[in-house]
Amino acid sequence: MKLRAPLPVQQLLFAVILTLATVVNLRAQDVIITNDNQQRTVKIIGVSPSGTTLDFYVGQGQLGLPLASVKEVRMPPPAEFTQAQAAYQAKDFSKALNLIKTVTAKFKGMPSPWAQQATAMLGELYIATNDIPKAEAAYGDFKRMYPNGGSMQSEIGLSRLAVAKQDYETAKQKLAPILEAALKEKVVQPANAVAYSQAFLVSGQVKEAGGDFSGALEDYLRTVTWFYYDRLAATSAQEHADALRSAHPGVTVP
Repeated sequence: MKLRAPLPVQQLLFAVILTLATVVNLRAQDVIITNDNQQRTVKIIGVSPSGTTLDFYVGQGQLGLPLASVKEVRMPPPAEFTQAQAAYQAKDFSKALNLIKTVTAKFKGMPSPWAQQATAMLGELYIATNDIPKAEAAYGDFKRMYPNGGSMQSEIGLSRLAVAKQDYETAKQKLAPILEAALKEKVVQPANAVAYSQAFLVSGQVKEAGGDFSGALEDYLRTVTWFYYDRLAATSAQEHADALRSAHPGVTVP
């Protein structure tokens, strides 16, 4: 049998460097943008247990940045987040809750759209599983960790809590400025899109509970047709609209 000649030293070194570069590239696939607009390509580990540091790998080393200095993180959502959304949509709230707790345990407070959405979703799932005290605590955490970008979603979360307690007047007050802003916004800004979807869904629930079936149907359909940016909210709104039409066949949008 003819043996292959050994690689020259230069080729061998090049192969090693290429392999190392590939490993680093596979690990360093996320982007951190700091408050001074500096960018770092890294591999995110998660938020530290203290909630104050964003931990990540660079090459073979582990480093951390104060979370307060991080403006934005660009990172694909973990599989558990997508699985939690699917379980939520299937109304398997217990499974969705366990999955989303796994996500928030690692990423709660990280400035990324899906991490923010997961943190808000934790409160929603506690409401869905009828654990109101934990829902209140979850929304309190959400408001504290996302004081700026999450303020609108925080108000929607509190309106959900009010609906769960049948305090519809409080829910209306919290939703009113968000609904007004949504209807005035000609081009929906990405930062507001998910919040608007959720706001009209909850508003529909409030109106339906108060006997305003036409107004409720209108708000549900607004989520389905105009503000459909949150897939779970749009699906839930369609279900509510279908149930409302079935229970009240003569109801139409005003």
